[in-house]
Amino acid sequence: MTQFNPTVAAALSRPASVHDYVELLKPRIIMLVVFTALVGVVAAQSVSGTGMNPVMAAIAVLAVALGAGAAGAINMWYDADIDALMTRTSIRPIPSGAVPREEALTLGLIMSGVSVLLMWLSSNALAAGLLAVSITYYGWFYTMLLKRRTPQNIVIGGAAGAFPPVIGWLAVTGSAPLDAWILFAIIFFWTPPHFWALSLVAHKEYKKAGVPMLPVTHGAKVTRLSVLAYTVFLVPLCLVPVATGLGGWIYMAIASLFGVIFLGFAIAVSRSKAGDVDAGDVERNLAMRMFAWSILYLFTMFAALLVEHGFGLYIPVGAAS
Repeated sequence: MTQFNPTVAAALSRPASVHDYVELLKPRIIMLVVFTALVGVVAAQSVSGTGMNPVMAAIAVLAVALGAGAAGAINMWYDADIDALMTRTSIRPIPSGAVPREEALTLGLIMSGVSVLLMWLSSNALAAGLLAVSITYYGWFYTMLLKRRTPQNIVIGGAAGAFPPVIGWLAVTGSAPLDAWILFAIIFFWTPPHFWALSLVAHKEYKKAGVPMLPVTHGAKVTRLSVLAYTVFLVPLCLVPVATGLGGWIYMAIASLFGVIFLGFAIAVSRSKAGDVDAGDVERNLAMRMFAWSILYLFTMFAALLVEHGFGLYIPVGAAS
């Protein structure tokens, strides 16, 4: 395992800004996590008929945001050594010398405790417990145990990012029915093709840092085929909410259209040379476009559920016209 060099970090040190501390929490990940948790809260109230005080609901969503930020800070604390080796991550707050490593860990641990306590006070112990599990899963199980040991790190670790809608549902009802776990499954199976598309472009950096991402251990061709295999499974999975009644006409239309486009990207990537030694800019751009589209794909499907259940636009598929 590569070692973080505090002497080098000290030499590179610069005054920390508010932006540095925000980046320490991985804000781009937080936004998607918070959004999926919010969808869980709104859908749970609509489906179950159980109301939740808006202030308590907002605090519960805030708790998820703090928990996600805490996990991000712990991840940056532990991964400071490999972050320093990759161009894409070397500008992060710790390897750039802006934030001391131990300060990031302290912040992560404090935020973890605060987030779980806030969730408990605003909702219930089950939601707080699952939030604690999700922080531990990402900060310890994925970051410390999986990431540097197995090419399946993203597959197994994907559960960490899939918990938020279940946590949101638990916060409202105190239970997690099938619909909540379907949302979990969608995010879980979305994660591998999402990250592997990026890894086809950044595989040299992962190799330099000693991170056993799939293209590093099994090659680009296996990675491209794995992206396609997961996408072939994911696209119909995203239509399961229509069958259970969670998703209506708006959701079905968006999941179908965006799913076909996402599958088209996966097929194109599988047939390309993305990740190969002789891959050109066209192949690299194709993989990055799939990576970007995957974010839009997940966001738009969850947005459709939010619109249907939050704005009274839900019409079940098969309802009489």
